[in-house]
Order: sequence, then structure tokens, then C-alpha cells
Amino acid sequence: MTEGPVLYRKRLIPDECVRLDDDVVIYRDEDIIVTKWKALHPKPKLDHGYSCYFLKKNYKVSKFLFNDDSLIYWYCDIVDHTYDEESDTYTFRDLLADVIVFPDGFVKVVDLDEFEEALEKELLTGIDVRKALLSLDSLLRMIYDGRFDELKQEIESRL
Repeated sequence: MTEGPVLYRKRLIPDECVRLDDDVVIYRDEDIIVTKWKALHPKPKLDHGYSCYFLKKNYKVSKFLFNDDSLIYWYCDIVDHTYDEESDTYTFRDLLADVIVFPDGFVKVVDLDEFEEALEKELLTGIDVRKALLSLDSLLRMIYDGRFDELKQEIESRL
């Protein structure tokens, strides 16, 4: 019996690649991977959460929770990934543009300054930029069309 896939998070700014040893895969199919996790870099109130990697849509939707399990917000990363079938390893690369959906429904796009910095430093290719912008557009359309619950449900249905 295998332990499940190995997951890595690769960031461009700062340049780092971290194995997510403490993330627990609670569901996986060809379209999504759902995990539960403890905060890598704990913040005063952020303790743990759940994430759903949408493998074909190039985003990760995370439910950030306080210590008492109440919702802080939903955090959406634009990502791409590589998969090594032999080692059952996914490497998720952060494409820097992120979206936060607050409990009251307010939506905030963040980290576009990092996106610009990565462009300036040539850390992103034209293909990366296209992929990031198309994924960001797709995610925002779902949110603005009132369909964000479809994404949240992938996590909520597995808790």
C-alpha cells in the first residue's frame, strides 16, 4: 500500500521549493487533489486549513481557518504543476497572482506586484504569463458569476 502522492510547493519569490510533508491527502482523482494541513509559517491566528488543487484549471482553493475552526477566508492561488508518475510526485509552482474571498463575499486580487517583479526578473515565460492570466480570469469569472460555491464544495463535501 502506498502512502499517497508527494507534494511540493515551488515559489518564485522568494525562490524556494518545499516538500509538504505535513499535508495529508484526503482525496485525489485525475481532476483534483484535496488536502488538510497545518500552517507552514504560522501566523498569529492562522492555524490550519484545507486545500483543493484543481489540476486542469491551474488554481488551488484553500480554506484558511482560525484555531477554533472558524473561517478566516478562502485563499486562491494561481498555480501550475508537474507530475512524475514513477515517484507519484506533484510539484505545484506558484504563479503569483492570488485571490482572497472573505466570508462577507468581498473579493480581493493580491500579489500582482510580485507578478510584475517576476516578469521584470524574467522568472516567468510568455507561456507562464498566458497560463496565469487565463487561470486568473477563469477563477474570477466563477466568483463573479456566483459559482464559487462549486469550488468550495470540493473541500466541504470531504470534511
